[in-house]
Amino acid sequence: MSGTSEGPRPAAGTAPPTVRPTVTERQRERASAGAAGYRADYRAVFLTAGLPMAVVDHEGLVLTANDALGALLGTDPAVLAAQSASDLLDVSSDGRTWHAYREVLRGRRSRFRCTRRLKHPDGRSLWAEITVVPMPEAAGAGAAPAPGPGRSPVLLSVADVSDRRELQKRLHHLQMHDPVTRLPNRMLFFERLSAALQTPPYRDEDPPRQSRIGLCYLDLDGFKAVNDTMGHRVGDRLLAAVASRLTDCAEQESLHRTGGSLVARLGGDEFAILVEESAGAQQLTDLARAVLTALQKPFDLAGQRLAVSASIGVVERAVAGTSATGLMQAADTTLYWAKADGKARWTLFDPERNAHRMTRQALSSTLRPAVERGEFTIEYQPLVGMADGVVRGVEALVRWNHPQFGMLSPNRFVAIAEEDGSIVQLGRWVLQSACRQARRWQLDHPTEPPLFISVNVAVRQVWDSDLVTDVAEILAETGLAPGLLQLELTESAVMGSAGRPLEALRELSDMGVRIAIDDFGTGYSNLAYLSRLPVSVLKLDGSFVKGFRYEDGAHPSPADETIVEAMVQLAHRLGLTVTAECVETAGQAERLRRIGCDTGQGWLYSRAVAPERIAELIGTSPLAG
Repeated sequence: MSGTSEGPRPAAGTAPPTVRPTVTERQRERASAGAAGYRADYRAVFLTAGLPMAVVDHEGLVLTANDALGALLGTDPAVLAAQSASDLLDVSSDGRTWHAYREVLRGRRSRFRCTRRLKHPDGRSLWAEITVVPMPEAAGAGAAPAPGPGRSPVLLSVADVSDRRELQKRLHHLQMHDPVTRLPNRMLFFERLSAALQTPPYRDEDPPRQSRIGLCYLDLDGFKAVNDTMGHRVGDRLLAAVASRLTDCAEQESLHRTGGSLVARLGGDEFAILVEESAGAQQLTDLARAVLTALQKPFDLAGQRLAVSASIGVVERAVAGTSATGLMQAADTTLYWAKADGKARWTLFDPERNAHRMTRQALSSTLRPAVERGEFTIEYQPLVGMADGVVRGVEALVRWNHPQFGMLSPNRFVAIAEEDGSIVQLGRWVLQSACRQARRWQLDHPTEPPLFISVNVAVRQVWDSDLVTDVAEILAETGLAPGLLQLELTESAVMGSAGRPLEALRELSDMGVRIAIDDFGTGYSNLAYLSRLPVSVLKLDGSFVKGFRYEDGAHPSPADETIVEAMVQLAHRLGLTVTAECVETAGQAERLRRIGCDTGQGWLYSRAVAPERIAELIGTSPLAG
């Protein structure tokens, strides 16, 4: 017997057992059947879909197209097979789009989309959005197929987006146009301006001509009053009527040249006329003049007759080196000039005038910190006794040693300081420095009669500060006697004094401080008012003194002499002393002395000088040397 054992054998006559398929084989069969069904369903959907579609191979040739695409292109879909999809749909018209499309065909990009304008078989144009993606069955979960010889086809679809495009166009028009006047609005204006400034600096002509641009920037004078009195409905009608006349003027002007123009409403009652390819400033000023003439004709608005005017800022310059911001700033500045000059006019941009304005702005912005940085200094001009020619006092004249503009006289910055209020801080510094200097001269020359110090005071110092307290504290701090301080105010400031300013002047006078009226004879000249003011000194304006001149063949003015003599006599009867300003010649000085002027000031004696030079003149006559 063998030691091996065998399993049980099937009984004789019995069939062998059936071999059942494995689970894996079953799944494969089902998947195969499902895929076939999926492909059949997919093809049915593809062929009957209302969306125009085509299957395109990796070379860009149509493998198959559905009926909708055939209808879109006006042909049998079978005819489209083997044709270039890019040619059919104008995909290759620009390099960037063509490159992106080819990247999808090669499997290097997962999606491509572009918009093209196509011609429908019925003759109308339509906007189509073309999308190209890998075939779903080949791309798995939507990923791009791997590159190589076996690259799978892609699905191309075409969607009619004409309605959406038209809606976008209407929305864009609404966004870019003013609803009241239907003119381009601020946004469209700046788009057009920026495009105009990107033109080449020279025109392609023989010889080449510089590219130029012009702008008329205007607003209506008194438009707010129309809105307030007649209502916004009438105001809107007026704006629409103005827009129509501006458009007519721009169109008439365009007939005489090749460049374009744009009329826009920038907001409120502000309008602009942009002139591209300007022929020069004369063209722009002619246009501005035509606009003014057109707007001055009365408007008939629903039975209401209105007359308006406009102020126009005109700017014309080369395109090269010009920015939109710079052009608009110049236009805004020029419009301001037109209004400041009296309205109902046009004003051409003036670089020199603008430079003065910019300088003024620069001074205004740096004036306050300049006091703290010690950029100011004081020079002193002698006030000389007319009887003996001896220096009796000095006037303190502030100077600004500006780091950019050099040494500036008071007429360059005092008005600015008054406007922004920094005159209070600056004025106190000048008063303190001048009193300290006067006291130093007094201590250094104890045997000589002390000089009085005359300091200019702005009316704003009286309103915006406690001038009486400031003066009292400074006199106490420096030790200067009140009688040695003279405060000068302009005639208009003193004559118009009332309330607080008048009370301050009286308190200062009661303290012993002398009050002088500067430039007397050029303002109110209300002599009777002098008796009610705490004034000690009249300073005659230099324009009267000039009439006393005999030298250089000039003939003296008898009227000026008579006026000065009358003012001196009246001042003396009121107990006032008189100082003559701008004394330049010995002949003037002699005549002024004869009619009774007490002191004189001017270049005959000395210009404003440093404190050291004044020290040399104490107790002497400036004319002695």
